[in-house]
Amino acid sequence: MPLFMLIALGWLLVRWRNWPETITTALNRVVFRLALPAMLFRLMCDFSAGPAVDVRLLLAFFGGCLLVFIIGRLIASRVFKLDGVAGSVFALGGIFSNNVLLGIPVAKVMIGDQAMPSVALVLVFNGLLLWTLATASVEWYRHGSLSVKGIGKTTASVLRNPLIIGILSGTAFSFSGLTLPAIIDRPLTMIGQIAVPLALIALGMSLAVYRIRDGLAISYTLSAIKLVVMPLVVWALAALLGLPPLESKVVVLLASMSVGVNVYLMSQQFNALVGPAAASMLITTVFSAITTPVLILTMDGVYG
Repeated sequence: MPLFMLIALGWLLVRWRNWPETITTALNRVVFRLALPAMLFRLMCDFSAGPAVDVRLLLAFFGGCLLVFIIGRLIASRVFKLDGVAGSVFALGGIFSNNVLLGIPVAKVMIGDQAMPSVALVLVFNGLLLWTLATASVEWYRHGSLSVKGIGKTTASVLRNPLIIGILSGTAFSFSGLTLPAIIDRPLTMIGQIAVPLALIALGMSLAVYRIRDGLAISYTLSAIKLVVMPLVVWALAALLGLPPLESKVVVLLASMSVGVNVYLMSQQFNALVGPAAASMLITTVFSAITTPVLILTMDGVYG
């Protein structure tokens, strides 16, 4: 609840105190370009000293994404009669989590720092694979073929992301055998300490600009897929692959997060399901405060 109280604080600052959009933009810039990259860099500097990350983690998470994406496309076309573009946006909403502003803070608090290498590994591939999947789905519908140029632009965009730069550079430093001098280590640690609360406040401020619009049936269905179907499919795959409890909790937690803002951006880019995409972000952010803890507590009971 303290985490979601920070989200509520950000929302109230904009909706009730009328903080201007310029503050939201500036805070998001601080979070995305400074605080979170610094925190991830510092955490990944110790990556080589920790246990090896299990590749089955990626198979469980992204295998689940692929399966749920297919389910989403089928529901979009069969139930809501959406075309290939709108159906791709709908399906992406069922798998693309808000793992930066919400996933990182929740994983850090609920599981601990030992979860962060696994979280970072998912983040590195998350944007690249899921954007590519959705883009390929749209292009296949429009042209009947895939564009290498489009996939290349997606890859370049992901690699320029400050979060990915922080993760990759921190991992590279960890294998260099060097030690961060205290004059650098201490400021990075201090910045990392403010990253989580700032990210949650920034999320609340960003959500305040969205409104629940038309197409609520689509929004509710999309929200159910994201909060229930997606984490359960990932958990099932993790169990089938024999993924250890810690990594299983990480992938299920990340899968259970609310719909990411990238879904809204894609809906704007393709001019499809803009209203339902915005509404599903709000709905899933509110209800994930219940569904995610229930899932993790259930997993605690299963794994002991």
